[in-house]
Amino acid sequence: MNVLIAPNAFKGTIEAEDAAELIANAIKTNYPKAVLSLSPIADGGDGTCYLLGKSLRLKQYFKTCLDALGRPTKGYYFLTEDKRTAYLDVSTVSGIKDLKDYERNPWVSTTFGTGELILGAIENGATHIVLGLGGSATVDLGLGILGALGYVFLDKSGRQLSFFSDNFLKEVAHIQKPIKKYDVHFTFLCDVENTFYGEKGAVPVFGPQKGLLPVEIELFESLLTRLAKLFSEKTGKKIEDKDGFGAAGGIAFGLSFFFPIQIERGADWFFRQVGIDEKVKWADFILTGEGRYDAQSEGGKGSYELLQMAKKYGKKCVLITSGNEALDADFDRILILPELDFSNDNFQQIARQNLIETILNLDFKR
Repeated sequence: MNVLIAPNAFKGTIEAEDAAELIANAIKTNYPKAVLSLSPIADGGDGTCYLLGKSLRLKQYFKTCLDALGRPTKGYYFLTEDKRTAYLDVSTVSGIKDLKDYERNPWVSTTFGTGELILGAIENGATHIVLGLGGSATVDLGLGILGALGYVFLDKSGRQLSFFSDNFLKEVAHIQKPIKKYDVHFTFLCDVENTFYGEKGAVPVFGPQKGLLPVEIELFESLLTRLAKLFSEKTGKKIEDKDGFGAAGGIAFGLSFFFPIQIERGADWFFRQVGIDEKVKWADFILTGEGRYDAQSEGGKGSYELLQMAKKYGKKCVLITSGNEALDADFDRILILPELDFSNDNFQQIARQNLIETILNLDFKR
């Protein structure tokens, strides 16, 4: 029996790599002769490029930089053997996971630290940056990244503005391009299809998640619109809004004025890079999972896309998740995890034990 173990991260509780190991060990307990292939997956969400770097066995480079609020932190990126392509996530140093609830503030937070990682990769030879957009703490059109790459932002009097200031967006009036222009292009991986503008745009949808108050949405969006207009005037480019531009606070939208970019559906791109197609063909059973499968999962999330591939090759696909929304999904089996009490300090350990016990009760012969 060949079993492909390909879970997504169980958000907030178990990383994809750890989940795959836990599932594999539990299966081996009851099915010692089973042949297992561990291939944890991601779909453009938090940690996608970390998982890609590990899956592709790329060299990891570390760099001290700034977090979303300007505090020193340690970040990293991965480089291919020829050092031409770099993989990194916005969430590594500009992530919402590293901020306490009361620290979330889009007026102050920027992607400057992510820009520092990108600059480090460029200085090491990279000309292609693959950037995972999931899990960001920012809504800044990528201006922090631009700042780290040498772009200077000025107020109406020509004075340079400092990042991590709550007046930055209100005061920015001019932008100066860097003396040194970097020959680099970007591939952005995302798991949402939101545009930058509109009711489902970056500010109204993701702004509140990142600390923006409802009464601030209209002003904040107008300031970012003004900033986008400034980018357009500076570069002479008119960029049409499109799906994916709303991800991570408009990073892809903002950087598209200054660099060649492309946006990819994270799951599809990830699957191609790690050769998941061949692994599905090989398997008799496929086990996947995520923290809570819901209607949004069918908009390009990893578990759903893996199910489509399993159907294509006539393979059985089992989903491990919590909640009841998955019960109507078209998986061959659905294993429901117990609900967690997140007020319990040991909720992560409980989540791991729940996963193990659920797999121990799995009967492949049913």
